[in-house]
Amino acid sequence: MEMLNHFLYAYLCGVLALAVLVPAQSQSGFISIDCGIGENSSYTEQTTGINYVSDSAFLDNNIGTSGTIALEYSESDTLEGQFYNVRSFPHGDKNCYTLKPEQGKGTKYLIRAGFLYGNYDGKGIVPTFDLYLGANKWDSVKLNNASSVTTVEIIHISPTDYVFVCLVNTGHGTPFISALELRPLKNFSYTPTQAAVLYRRLDVGSKSNDRPIRYKDDVYDRIWQPFNFPSRKFLSTSLTVDANTTYQPPSTVMATAMAPENTSNTFSFFLRPDDPTALYYVYLHFAEVEKLEANQSREFDIYQNGEFWKGPFSPGYLSTKSLLNISPVSGERITYDLIQTETSTHPPIINALEVYVARNFSEAQTDEQDVDAVMNIKSQYGVKKNWQGAMFSQNFHVGRSYLQIWNLSSSGLTGEISSYISDLDMIQFLDLSNNSLTGLVPDFLSKLKFLNVLDLRGNNLAGSVPVELIERSNSGSLLLSVAGNSDLCSSLSCLKKKHKYIVPVIASAASLIVLLIAIIIGWRLIKRTKRAEKADKPKFMRKIGSALEPKNHQFTYSEIMIITNNFEKVIGKGGFGTVYHGYLNDTQVAVKMLSDTSAQGYKEFQAEVKILMRVHHRNLTSLIGYCIEDNLMGLIYEYMAQGNLGSQVSDKNERTLSWEDRLRIVVDAAQGLEYLHHGCKPPIIHRDVKQTNILLNEKFQAKLADFGLSRAFPTESRGYVSTVVAGTPGYLDPDFGVVLLEVFTGRPVIVRADDHESSHVSQWVELMLEKGEIKTIIDPRLREEFQINSAWKAVELAVSARFNLAPYDLIA
Repeated sequence: MEMLNHFLYAYLCGVLALAVLVPAQSQSGFISIDCGIGENSSYTEQTTGINYVSDSAFLDNNIGTSGTIALEYSESDTLEGQFYNVRSFPHGDKNCYTLKPEQGKGTKYLIRAGFLYGNYDGKGIVPTFDLYLGANKWDSVKLNNASSVTTVEIIHISPTDYVFVCLVNTGHGTPFISALELRPLKNFSYTPTQAAVLYRRLDVGSKSNDRPIRYKDDVYDRIWQPFNFPSRKFLSTSLTVDANTTYQPPSTVMATAMAPENTSNTFSFFLRPDDPTALYYVYLHFAEVEKLEANQSREFDIYQNGEFWKGPFSPGYLSTKSLLNISPVSGERITYDLIQTETSTHPPIINALEVYVARNFSEAQTDEQDVDAVMNIKSQYGVKKNWQGAMFSQNFHVGRSYLQIWNLSSSGLTGEISSYISDLDMIQFLDLSNNSLTGLVPDFLSKLKFLNVLDLRGNNLAGSVPVELIERSNSGSLLLSVAGNSDLCSSLSCLKKKHKYIVPVIASAASLIVLLIAIIIGWRLIKRTKRAEKADKPKFMRKIGSALEPKNHQFTYSEIMIITNNFEKVIGKGGFGTVYHGYLNDTQVAVKMLSDTSAQGYKEFQAEVKILMRVHHRNLTSLIGYCIEDNLMGLIYEYMAQGNLGSQVSDKNERTLSWEDRLRIVVDAAQGLEYLHHGCKPPIIHRDVKQTNILLNEKFQAKLADFGLSRAFPTESRGYVSTVVAGTPGYLDPDFGVVLLEVFTGRPVIVRADDHESSHVSQWVELMLEKGEIKTIIDPRLREEFQINSAWKAVELAVSARFNLAPYDLIA
């Protein structure tokens, strides 16, 4: 029986020991990615025992290009397996990995990215690029050479269930990555609540030829680099050091230490930070590794930058104690002095140290609800587009960032419109066009109060568009596009038809009576009002009467003279002629009389006017009517009280347009161009997009002018005359990108330097972009009152639009 008890005791001890060891060696919660290996591949790294998987599941649409380092760089015996392959990103400015750790939001994570160039592309040029955590810059990746492994590491509390790691092209080579790792930490470890980037993590007292210590020795898989101070004495123990503290440095790290040589009673060292303005957190780890006699002691005071920090301090025998400078320090040189006390018999020691740089992430993370909604939508539809850039667009709300723009056009979406879209409270632009969506247009889209662009074209939607969406579209607060859905009705008449046979006859009769009464009352009121107006109007206005509203909107030259009061007030001149101010039935109008030098014929002019009379869009100036009489031709447009965009952006204007106003105006202009090119049948080609042809009403809403006319009339800058009727498909050199650059920079198209040489504004912007001087690019009159991220994105889009993009891509 006694033997059995001994056996059970030994068995239980073994089980308990195993229970202790298993968590210490478990990879639970680890995400270990080998970037660039084959899709769905996985393996166990021989040196560390860490299980690595392919990065294909963490990328949208498997973006990027896989590569393998050159043979001469892969022959090292110490090179770990995750560095043999790379994933490079030659396309796109920002490419992101999406990680979803099982611990979820509110957890502190160690996130590490590893890089080995190894001449994988055969170019022999080591690139430099930036690494971002969501919308915030994590670090710049600067590699020493082609053969060295570089790792960057950050400790961060994730505010959402997802972690986004992004590589950003800065114009200095193609970004690439070898490995990406995430490790959960205890939330009470590493006390700063803000992000902290690793600067140094040193295993003091290790032999110089030792490998770095990491998992399985370190339960958190931190990498401890071997390090020894010059002219110091090595101390070590073969016994296990208890490291079960807040920070849990590995026992193998704490089993070695260094002390001053000879009889010196001071251990001094210093840090020389790369950035003297940054704030540094320093962690010092101590453990006594020598068995001291009863009459012996090791006790010392600790000074930081010459100021007393801690003491008297005594390391515990085979027991770890860690110290943190609660207040971070900065400077070109940060010093530490460990000074032996008078009663101590042994000098100071140190076993390990860690240094972190505080990162103040100024850009708010995308709202958690928005992130969850987008990820659910992606999962529902199986979206594989590289969409993360939109997730990190910053709005103007303080402290939070919301998804405002999402373009899912031509993404292969099937089924009904996802109900998760209702969670995108701040969405402003939603493009679901050219997919295979079915079912009804849901009512919840009407509840998205900030939505101002909704594109549902080219789907298989049925039923009726919700009434509120139709009303918002009619009022101009929503740009709604539903063409290409053959079974979808987008007018209120459909709703009336639905109830045609349900409404009782009595109700119809009652409605008819009410309608007749309203008509009679209305007629009397109008008659009374007209008599009053007639008494107040000048004689020259009363002469026209209803004659100015013929069915074909054509006016006589004499009527034009009355409207303009004999061409009294000139409000503009251009290559097409002179623009006069006028009144049409008490409404201000702009009358453009075409110059006598016009080479356009009567038939071409008439054909073009007929097309323009059908154009109705909130971002196009309305053509009210026209005049053709002998050789006299004119156009009547709505009056735009704030003039043209060029005059508003000009430095001669005392008023400075805000950054938000400029963005809103160019989006208006882009929507106008989009309608001309894709909403009109046949399409209308502008050919003369410039600031002076973008007009502003009293509310600073932008509307394009002169659309279509430049096909028929030569301007000062064009020496040809086109006789082709307006509406020919095509897109001929509007250079919308140049307009954007003018608006964002406040500079003219041609910039003349002091040496009288001229350069195009786009050339100047590209030069500034190469230098990274975004603040220099933006109009100095704004006095830096704009979001840096917003400015970067806007300018990059403008430069791209010069050569590649359709105008509507500005907001897509």
